[in-house]
Amino acid sequence: MPDMSASLATSHLVTLAELDENKVTPGVLGFIVFAVMALAVWGLMKSMNRHMDRVDFKEAPNASGTGSDGAGEAEPRN
Repeated sequence: MPDMSASLATSHLVTLAELDENKVTPGVLGFIVFAVMALAVWGLMKSMNRHMDRVDFKEAPNASGTGSDGAGEAEPRN
């Protein structure tokens, strides 16, 4: 019986290796959709990079001169 299972396993491998003519593939339309999506992501990344270059990460000094804007400070409770 081991010979039968071995021949059965090889027959399954042979059927997997054969090309199925009815198999659906993405084709040209799939490539075009992927290319358009890739160009859109590239454009968005370029735009984001331009916008991030305009951001100033340095804090502006406070007009009051206290050195704190009060954020994170809680008033004491009685």
